Amino acid sequence: MTQLEQVTVVKEANIYYEGKVTSRAVILPDGSKITLGIMLPGSYEFGTDQHETMEILSGELRVLLPDTEEWLDIKGQATFEVPANTRFKLEIAVVTDYCCSYA
Repeated sequence: MTQLEQVTVVKEANIYYEGKVTSRAVILPDGSKITLGIMLPGSYEFGTDQHETMEILSGELRVLLPDTEEWLDIKGQATFEVPANTRFKLEIAVVTDYCCSYA
């Protein structure tokens, strides 16, 4: 989906790593939430409370998913899943645009 309609946008940003990773929450018509964000180059680690589907809209990065030893290289668009209650690592090479949905 390239466009979201009839949504509510939370104005306050989620800011991580001194502003190098930011996102805004969007509430969909069915009440579910997604976040839209940007990651600047750098290395990051995040934890999850819920299952997350990360849709990379543009960028270049590497991701180390839980219980894996090999980094997944992403250039351009891709999607990956992160289980609930886990941690994952990201190495961002260029500005990366993303959309994260929660289950």
